[in-house]
Amino acid sequence: MHPTRRLRPWTTSSLLVAARLLAATLAVAMVALAAERARAQQSEEPDVHFSRIGTGPTGGTYFPMGGLIANAISNPPGSRPCDRGGSCGVPGLIAAAVSTNGSVANVEALEARTVDLALVQADVGFWAWKGEGIFSGREPFAGLRALAYLYPESIHLVARADSDIRTLADLRGKRVSIGEEKSGTLVEARLILNAFGLKTTDIEPSYLRLGPSADKLAPGDLDAFFFVGGAPVQAVTDLAQATPVRLIPLSGAMAEKLTGIFPYMTRNTIPANTYPGQSAAVPTLAVGAVLLTTDAMPEDRAYRIARSLWHPVSLDLYRRGHPGGGLLDPRHAMENTGVPLHDGAARYYDEMKALAAEGTGTQPAP
Repeated sequence: MHPTRRLRPWTTSSLLVAARLLAATLAVAMVALAAERARAQQSEEPDVHFSRIGTGPTGGTYFPMGGLIANAISNPPGSRPCDRGGSCGVPGLIAAAVSTNGSVANVEALEARTVDLALVQADVGFWAWKGEGIFSGREPFAGLRALAYLYPESIHLVARADSDIRTLADLRGKRVSIGEEKSGTLVEARLILNAFGLKTTDIEPSYLRLGPSADKLAPGDLDAFFFVGGAPVQAVTDLAQATPVRLIPLSGAMAEKLTGIFPYMTRNTIPANTYPGQSAAVPTLAVGAVLLTTDAMPEDRAYRIARSLWHPVSLDLYRRGHPGGGLLDPRHAMENTGVPLHDGAARYYDEMKALAAEGTGTQPAP
């Protein structure tokens, strides 16, 4: 028999070598595991998409409401989950509101594809889609699509409280801002003046943005101005706090006639105390604000945007974020949009109607 071979004891140096080999092996394994997890996470992360939302002047309603909508539909990679108090928007979507001249400019931007979404007056969208009215002579924008009706936009006619302007007829011979070029305000101002028997030649017209209009009215360099926006309009509130103003009613037979001719125009009331010094409700007219896109938007993205737009968290955001935010109501989202609904948005609303019929009243699952 061979003599029993005695094992050599571990020396300090050999223990150090073994420990280093084990540490190196573990490090390689951990790096490989981390890489695998990163690849898995990357495969689960949605593609990032940046969207610009055309709005309006910064002192109006479109710009702040567009900012709230951008917040509601955005969900950047790495955001906290919706059910944990995080973003309830479209995964991977990063939206931003941009100030513009208003509705007409926004339609043109959608056609030029410089924005993906836009807030537009329902009538302006309708005429662009048809290639008629203010867009007469242009090719119909056949690809224009709606994602939702948002809220009614009140037509404001503002004068100084110490002026002799009490009715629209009193504008004759006065200095009146009727809105800047390519704005929805200019479209409505011309329509209303004509309906009430006035032409632009019967007044001294100015074509100003909301801010400059308010700035000129305060010292008396302007007698009145038109603006179309969801009440309260911040620039009008700021003006009324510094200079007493009067809202001129738009009512009577001519207002009734307008609502009968144009299905997108409705009777409206600006409630008492909407603006400083306004003690009584003021009857006026309104058109709908709609969120538009084009048929180039993928159906699934349009579906997800519509779903995020009306999520309960989004509705709360609108109410907290703007005095008129409570006007946004998903029950009216398909009404009076002026242009056809996007297929993706229509699919979402069909699902919501089905859920409502079942009595669940919940959002479709993501």
